[in-house]
Amino acid sequence: QRGLMIRHLVMPNDTSGSEKIMEWIADNLPKDTYINIMAQFSPLFKAFEYPNLSRRITREEYVRVVKKAKDLGLVNLDIQGYWWLKL
Repeated sequence: QRGLMIRHLVMPNDTSGSEKIMEWIADNLPKDTYINIMAQFSPLFKAFEYPNLSRRITREEYVRVVKKAKDLGLVNLDIQGYWWLKL
């Protein structure tokens, strides 16, 4: 199957602007666009020198982005592997 899949990495302290990105996707692309929302950010090397990047994301940060996407009507969210989510 062919098509578009957007991969978005959620970063701590909303450094990546996740909610605004979900809004842009909802406003500019079909609601059934595939979106892989990733929680794998891990601070490495010099990231520890920047307070906004010096930690992994929290469960709450990830859930907030997924809920925002769902609230915007985005329907093809790839959150596989996140069995701990209760949405």
